[in-house]
Amino acid sequence: MKRECDFLILGAGPTGLGGAYRLKELGYSNFLVLEAEEKVGGLSRSFVDDAGFTWDIGGHVQFSHYPYFDDVIEHAVSQSDRYLHEREAWVFFQNKFIPYPFQNNIHLLHDGLALKCLQGLQNIQENTCPGNFKEWILSKFGQPLSDLFMLPYNYKVWAHPPELMNYSWIGERVSVIDLARIRRNFTSKLPDKSWGPNNQFWLPKHGGTGTIWKNVAHLIGQDRFHFNVNIRKIDFQLKCLTLDNGDAIKYNSLLSTIPLPTLAHLLSPTQNTLIQNASQLLHSTGHIIGIGVRGPLPEHLHKKCWIYFSEDQTPCYRVTIFSNYSPHHVPHPSMEYSLLCEVSSSKYKTVQSNTLMDDVITGLINTTLLRPDAEILSKWYFKANYSYPIPSLERDFFLKELILKLEEFDIYSRGRFGGWKYEVGNQDHSFMQGVDWVDRRVSSKRENVFKV
Repeated sequence: MKRECDFLILGAGPTGLGGAYRLKELGYSNFLVLEAEEKVGGLSRSFVDDAGFTWDIGGHVQFSHYPYFDDVIEHAVSQSDRYLHEREAWVFFQNKFIPYPFQNNIHLLHDGLALKCLQGLQNIQENTCPGNFKEWILSKFGQPLSDLFMLPYNYKVWAHPPELMNYSWIGERVSVIDLARIRRNFTSKLPDKSWGPNNQFWLPKHGGTGTIWKNVAHLIGQDRFHFNVNIRKIDFQLKCLTLDNGDAIKYNSLLSTIPLPTLAHLLSPTQNTLIQNASQLLHSTGHIIGIGVRGPLPEHLHKKCWIYFSEDQTPCYRVTIFSNYSPHHVPHPSMEYSLLCEVSSSKYKTVQSNTLMDDVITGLINTTLLRPDAEILSKWYFKANYSYPIPSLERDFFLKELILKLEEFDIYSRGRFGGWKYEVGNQDHSFMQGVDWVDRRVSSKRENVFKV
């Protein structure tokens, strides 16, 4: 079977949905979205396990930098179908909960350690030209605080040594030092929980984050989507994509949101330079474990949203109290609770897959998130082979080469792993990359979100 369309979109995650929504809004109908999975959402889709617990692929929260995105999402999920939350992020360190950001709350450590960290901050000789992320951390946080938390936590979450990473991605992602504020906290001795651009966030009442994207797809129209699709090759000269079943789809313009290394291998004629450049891009693998528990939520977790871990008593770098986001994430509200746990891995940081579930449960007990005698009703596991795109030292060079070459073939690679930029990889960023692609292709507008 052979089909033709004006616009072809690979992947029905937020980026692909952003492109499809914008095309529909502008009155275009001759477009298709191909998705390898059985439903939309990409890394933002949700699942209900056999025990009736709802899970996301990681601790997603919903906030936005873009009025256009807000308007679309308002149509997809009304205010009455949301729960709005005050962010309570915490760090579990030395057997106690410390508010996030950790650096604003070092006064809550024991006196000797607190003063050591403060002295390190006061004695910083800022490196105005650090060579990598590790050097940037040391120049901003000082040696004691870096050794204590910043370096081990960042290795734990990225699964790559910070010295292999650049720091151009940071922006609002990392809370830097406000020394006057930290000194005031030493005087007040009160917890400081008010940092950040995202003090409030929301989630759908039912169905997890995936509900957002399911509803956006409904606004676009289900006839625009083909699921469980496997691509054999993309002939960029003929502008023709061939599926594993032999079907062919001709297109005028292509938006790809699939991982760049995968895309490079699909090109025909074979592009060895692109394949080689794409192989230089680094990423982590995410192991997502959901633990559903019978009984009421422990009192000390009642208002907490998520918790960070830098130490070795748990393999997790983050645990989200997922039942706090919505009571409907568990089969019987108030009678159960759920913990969404994240573990990272790479060639630099391996995990033992055969013991990972038990290791996570032991870690939850070690960090007081789970009672030793707790009755566990659900053990859910999801492996995201591509979890975080790593902003490596060489990323920007290889990425520019890849993106510009692909655009010569009229292939636009965008999204979390299509664009390989964590700094614009949130749901709102990703959606708007799809919107920007459409506006560029149909109106010659400049892209606002993704830049090389």
